[in-house]
Amino acid sequence: MLSYSGWQTHAVADGAHLRKLDPAKAPISTAVGVLGMPGFTAYAGLLEIGRPKAGETVVVAAATGPVGSAVGQIAKVKGARAVGIAGGPDKCKALLEEFGFDVAVDHRAPDFVDQLKAAVPDGIDVYFENVGGEVTEAVVRRLNKFARIPVCGLVANYNATSAPDGPDRLPGFLGQVLTLSLNIRGFIQDEFVADHYRDFVRDMSGWIGDGSVKYREDIVTGLENAPEAFRGLLTGKNFGKLLVLVSEEPTS
Repeated sequence: MLSYSGWQTHAVADGAHLRKLDPAKAPISTAVGVLGMPGFTAYAGLLEIGRPKAGETVVVAAATGPVGSAVGQIAKVKGARAVGIAGGPDKCKALLEEFGFDVAVDHRAPDFVDQLKAAVPDGIDVYFENVGGEVTEAVVRRLNKFARIPVCGLVANYNATSAPDGPDRLPGFLGQVLTLSLNIRGFIQDEFVADHYRDFVRDMSGWIGDGSVKYREDIVTGLENAPEAFRGLLTGKNFGKLLVLVSEEPTS
């Protein structure tokens, strides 16, 4: 049974907000990963806001995370070209060999901007925003007219303690919004639950079953290690869906 009750030994929950899990269909850990909120965030944000078409180029930041990796793979299912941005050669290798992206770009590389330019020769039609910061600054230079940008997160800014240096770039960005007819929408996944969650469970279960979508879990053992794990999450140390294991798997 899945309950969003926090880390505690006992909880009282409204039955309407509980979800029965079937370990015969998938490991129960996927209920908080690819078959849960992160997977649904990717599904709803990409398909309802990004709306990729066959042959278009979809770029996603934080592409080896649970949301980003699902975004790229769903884009491939829909016939689009998937370009993933990740930090470091190991993550970029996984994007290509494990998750089936067409191109991987390392945002930590000194030639990141040039790598991105080469990766999107026909521009960018959909940018799934998870990061913000310098990654987004590079991406917006490559957006096509009528590009769509689902804004899911801005992790690069979460730990900021002061305003950014340099000139105000907002007027220039708004100029691009105007001249390129960009469609930018921030979202929280629960706004789509009523209309699309059942379709998500059906589609994502099928894609996992036929191998179209793969996932990775980064498991930290022990509740006492949760704070450090969370700090690592905000600096990109995790690889895949970060989970904290507090007891043995009850169905194993």
